[in-house]
Amino acid sequence: MAVAPMDRLAPARRRARHEQPRAGGRARRNRHLLRLPFYLLSLTMVVPFYWLVITVLKPPTELSRIPPSFVPESPSFVNFHDPEWSAERVNPGHLQGVFQRFQVEFGFWRFLFNSVLVTTAITVGALLICSLAAYVIAKHRIRGRRVIFLMIIASMMVPWQTTLIPNYVIMRNLGWLDTYTAYIVPGLAKAFVLFFLVQFLQSVPNELIQAARVDGAGEWRIWWQIVLPLLRPALAAMSIFIVLAEWNNFLWPLVIVQSDEMANLPVALARLNSYFGAPDHQGAIMAGGFIASVPTIVFFLVFQRYFTRGIALSGLKG
Repeated sequence: MAVAPMDRLAPARRRARHEQPRAGGRARRNRHLLRLPFYLLSLTMVVPFYWLVITVLKPPTELSRIPPSFVPESPSFVNFHDPEWSAERVNPGHLQGVFQRFQVEFGFWRFLFNSVLVTTAITVGALLICSLAAYVIAKHRIRGRRVIFLMIIASMMVPWQTTLIPNYVIMRNLGWLDTYTAYIVPGLAKAFVLFFLVQFLQSVPNELIQAARVDGAGEWRIWWQIVLPLLRPALAAMSIFIVLAEWNNFLWPLVIVQSDEMANLPVALARLNSYFGAPDHQGAIMAGGFIASVPTIVFFLVFQRYFTRGIALSGLKG
């Protein structure tokens, strides 16, 4: 009796069904093995932050123990503010929290306010100025625009430390030292941001701009209502770079700041470490570092999808 062709194929189909899950399992294991180096590298960033968190939660008596513990035995928030601390009564178990260290108005909150104000002003101002300049360079046929663009790119090769003394002299002659103006104005010029936005605008059709001009829209209106919405992914990507750079900026604020009231978070943390460098004061220093690091982490997590999209659409990908 002849066997039907479909019957002859049945064992092969059963073997294929049994082998398919095994093949899928091997593929998943291979993917995890390929990612293993990245998992190990991630520990180099997670472990220090974990140590920061547990140090913040340890009271002063627990911080001085040898060997140190990896889990707080008595978690508390005294490193931020210790209500039982008193200047008249010395007690090794009760030290000043980070919000009790500086004798300035609003205490440590003043430094947080300075960092937020300066970072926000520079980020918004730099993005607006660079987007306007990128629109002119990318979409206007002005004489010498390529030379101007090349000069801006060439400025990226000059180390910013070489401009430190000239900028300081300019701020001093203008009377801007120890003011928010000295913080903000020198930080508005961002050559890399301009270069990035010009590359992004190269992908925007010129016909879109021409159509808006035919409809009677002026250049300011085209920039505000057409160019800026199209630049949203690139602006979000660049905002991450600007925020991280300005939030962690230390050297320039250290040069222009002459009073505790005008210090930003990095300068305040440096002074905190220099004033209170003893091991039993590390809890308050770590608490200040925790306050300074959390906003940047939250900001990146919120805007990371815009960051990857802006990089992909900018024309800078490999």
